[in-house]
Amino acid sequence: MDRGRHADGRTCWRQRMRSRCSLPLLLKPPLSPDAATRQLARRSAHRVKMSQGDEVSGQVSLDGDVSQKWCGLRPDPARRRWRRCYLLQMLVLPFIPIAAVILQTAVSLQNILHYRVSVAEVDSQVTIATELGKVVTQMQLERSEVAFYLFTSGEDFGRNLSSRFEITDQALDNLSSWPTVTVHTASGTSLVFNDSKTFMDHLQLFRGNISSEDSTIREALQWYNSFNNAMMIHLTDQIKETDNSGVWRFLISFKNLLRSIEHIGISMVNGINYFGRGKLNGTNYLSFVKDTVIGQDLLNASFTYWPHLRILYGKLVHEMDRNYTLIKLNTEKVMRNDPQPSNETQAKRYFDLMSTYLEELRKLQKTVRRRIREYVNEDLADASRQEAVGVTILVIVLLVSPIIIILVKNAVATIQIYAAHLTLKASELKQEKLRSDSLLYQMLPLSVAQRLKHTQHVPAEYYENVTIYFSDIVGFTEIAASSTPLEVVRFLNRVYRLFDALIEKYDVYKVETIGDSYMVASGLPVKNGKRHISEIATMALDLLDGSTLFLIPHRPSEHLQIRCGVHTGPVVAGIVGTKMPRYCLFGDTVNTASRMESTGEALKIHISLEMKKALDQVGGFKTEHRGFVDIKGKGVLDTYWLLSKDGGVRRNTNHVLMSFAEDQEPNYFRRTVAKMQDMSESKKVQKW
Repeated sequence: MDRGRHADGRTCWRQRMRSRCSLPLLLKPPLSPDAATRQLARRSAHRVKMSQGDEVSGQVSLDGDVSQKWCGLRPDPARRRWRRCYLLQMLVLPFIPIAAVILQTAVSLQNILHYRVSVAEVDSQVTIATELGKVVTQMQLERSEVAFYLFTSGEDFGRNLSSRFEITDQALDNLSSWPTVTVHTASGTSLVFNDSKTFMDHLQLFRGNISSEDSTIREALQWYNSFNNAMMIHLTDQIKETDNSGVWRFLISFKNLLRSIEHIGISMVNGINYFGRGKLNGTNYLSFVKDTVIGQDLLNASFTYWPHLRILYGKLVHEMDRNYTLIKLNTEKVMRNDPQPSNETQAKRYFDLMSTYLEELRKLQKTVRRRIREYVNEDLADASRQEAVGVTILVIVLLVSPIIIILVKNAVATIQIYAAHLTLKASELKQEKLRSDSLLYQMLPLSVAQRLKHTQHVPAEYYENVTIYFSDIVGFTEIAASSTPLEVVRFLNRVYRLFDALIEKYDVYKVETIGDSYMVASGLPVKNGKRHISEIATMALDLLDGSTLFLIPHRPSEHLQIRCGVHTGPVVAGIVGTKMPRYCLFGDTVNTASRMESTGEALKIHISLEMKKALDQVGGFKTEHRGFVDIKGKGVLDTYWLLSKDGGVRRNTNHVLMSFAEDQEPNYFRRTVAKMQDMSESKKVQKW
């Protein structure tokens, strides 16, 4: 018989388990039904299923109200088929992030390869820019030599133009690609060279026509300057194409330094002309000033893009020392353009000084070019390192993935059990916290309650100007004496619901209700300047007006009548008590306001002289002098009636207003009434 009951009980348990669906977990060691129920006692959705033989599995539902179906079938963790499905699920879950890591690593490797290709392209462009810079440098040197040669009327002074021409031709031959070059001659014509051979032929022809005429000097300068300008424009285009790499700032510094040497070289030719002829004409003088200033600005700009270049330039100036001082003096002398006798020796000396200075600047240019090459090589090496690191990471991920899957498989069951507990407790804690906060905010002001929660202590605070309102129900003692306790509570509940709904639109704080007494204050706990006067006055008029529409529930023929009192002044407010803390107000202002109410009349608002003066300062309210009244504990005081407000009190319609006072008692009211009615009917039945 016992066995039958046990078998039947286990069968019933199995049937109940199969009628529900939950998230299954393989538990080790297996849990009995009683043990599973004890683990999640606050949730009745704990189930355990035991299978025949040695197969035992536990099942815990995270949410008993939600059913889970796979392909229209309910999972049964006791069957081997479903256990394999859950095992497959646990193996797939960790594989997803592993696959993501593998994919991310593969994408990173692809990006690294693209980066390496882009670095190689930058390397090619840097090579072209470097070759163009070398050509411009050699053309600058050739221009200086040709200009000095023409200025000295063919006297070479030991300089061999043929050697210079050969060096320039070698730089032109080393160009890996030839850009389209447009040269503007002194006669106004433009020559376009699409290949290096055509340019070399024209260059040889131009060199063969060099003479010592003055016009030929200008023509030579124009030709060289136009060619260098075209080459530097192409150099700038090459640099713009590499602005997505870190080498860009070095290339800009290189370009600015090259252009600075170009302008300084042009100004040098005009300086030679000054010392050799004694004075510069207007055009040459303006050209000297312009090229000198632009050359210096471009030199400073190159320092901006690579600050280390400024240090190298400082060392250069320090090493040149006296020669650099002479260069500055000569530059200032040409700037003044004072007439002087022509002196070819001085012109030659100026030429040598400027050539030395330009040669030092070209050394700086070589340093920048070398730094560019180092930077590109570092980028290439970094790309190779990143590629090696990416491959290593991919290999490590592939090796570690099986271990991670095994560890996750063993940890999933335990994690889900703890997650279920934590989720349940967190949800319950959150609900309880909301309930406790809601209750606390109903008992205490929001600001005070928050400080009390954080500091556990709120000191008393003095408020210099606060307006306090008191009201009570006229004849409440007689109404309470002739009514049942439930009727009294229901009546007060409807009255306070109406009052609470009306004061919501004002900047006031409901302090407390004691019996039929209703106490409201404004100006605390958050100070509002002088608004507390008009807020309480308007609220008092609104409450008085709204109360006239209220009928006593169990006396439909009687209207509600209230007596109001208002006073303004200083008070002290603070938290009193620890078992049931309350926010209380203390001071003579509270007593006076209470006396204003107790000595008032029905359906009238009794205010003190201080309140009347405050209303006069605010303006917009009408009062009536009542006279002197003997106030208990205060003596004879001059008091007033608050009659109305200019423009009336803006509130809801009477229909909406009365909806606030509808019979919407709490549930315990309804249960009590129903219980009393049942008891009354039961007594009648028994009596019958």
